[in-house]
Amino acid sequence: MTTSALTMDKPSPPLAADERAASVELSEDTLSVTLMDGRTITVPLYWYPRLQDATEEQRRNWQISGGGYGLHWPDIDEDLNTAGLLRGAPAPRRQMRK
Repeated sequence: MTTSALTMDKPSPPLAADERAASVELSEDTLSVTLMDGRTITVPLYWYPRLQDATEEQRRNWQISGGGYGLHWPDIDEDLNTAGLLRGAPAPRRQMRK
């Protein structure tokens, strides 16, 4: 009788998630942020009215902030972070004063 041993390869270590922003692309309708770990988050631009209403030049003028976890558009004073984008959190709507 022959027996064989089942050997299992060591599992690969999990890939490390790196939620820091690597790049940003804006179209007329979407905001796409590529993360350092290769994931891309794409959200509708109408979630962020300041970006939606900005000129193309203002949209192109963005900076990575907050150690890589934030995005800042100085011309329109807009700040987003990758945690909020991953949660799918649109900008809060302003309350109308009576």
